[in-house]
Amino acid sequence: MFEHISVLKEEAITGLNIRPDGIYVDCTLGGAGHSKEILKRLTTGHLYCFDQDDQAIAYARGQLEQVGENFTIIRSNFRYLKQELEARGIERVDGILFDLGVSSPQFDQSDRGFSYNYDARLDMRMDTSATKDAYQVVNEYPYEQLVRILFKYADEKFAKSIARQIEKARMVKPIETTFELVEIIKDAIPARARRTGGHPAKRTFQALRIEVNDELAVFETALDDALDMIKVNGRIAVITFHSLEDKICKYTFNEVTKLKDVPRNIPVIPDYLQPKFRLVNRKAIVAGDIELETNKRAHSAKLRIIERVRENESL
Repeated sequence: MFEHISVLKEEAITGLNIRPDGIYVDCTLGGAGHSKEILKRLTTGHLYCFDQDDQAIAYARGQLEQVGENFTIIRSNFRYLKQELEARGIERVDGILFDLGVSSPQFDQSDRGFSYNYDARLDMRMDTSATKDAYQVVNEYPYEQLVRILFKYADEKFAKSIARQIEKARMVKPIETTFELVEIIKDAIPARARRTGGHPAKRTFQALRIEVNDELAVFETALDDALDMIKVNGRIAVITFHSLEDKICKYTFNEVTKLKDVPRNIPVIPDYLQPKFRLVNRKAIVAGDIELETNKRAHSAKLRIIERVRENESL
């Protein structure tokens, strides 16, 4: 069964400041935890949801139909946020939610290859119709590229050793399953390090998942499009689970909420130089003690919210 506990659900929904007649977008439908709460608050408004996982879509549709009919599920990567909405005649929206990362069911399904806890073919594709998977990355990427993604996406201090072991193993035979890769990673990490800091394969699997799904580039593109599409008084809420995702979000939000190119000694700052957005929360919102006790995946979650306060001059 597709079950998923949404992280920071109440905080995100409250932060969106939902209008009953508004148009809202959940870029990461998943198990529909956040989407259901948005839909409950809409009367004449409409909810658009993005997902590319067929199992998640089938489950979520049933959940949303219990609440209302004023929703549309778009089977697409949210990198096509603007394109997909404009194709449906939607140019501006009142709120957008991003709940990044992999949903619990994707981790827990043994045949998806996301988890080092289950033996399965190396896969890790969020979109099962995509061509690039973890098998291809592990078996075809050169040593230098493997080192790069392990350092960049997981800050893996044993990246070079792991990449060397992968390179050595695949010369004998292709690395086909998650457990094969786990054993290779264990062999590459000193025994003392394996006994501390959690599962030794955690960082490598994280880096592979990000690479397979191009997660950071997708998020950066979609966030820029979201800022373009949000109406005045509309809000964007972003829940991240990875430091690089949060860095992108924090940097982007800071860039659009600060004054730029203001001449010195100007007595009054004209509207066209004022920031078009404001930060709703200066610091990232994190899960409280109760949520941390019941949902271990909430430990790394951070929520940032931004609101448009002025229209662009060209709009």
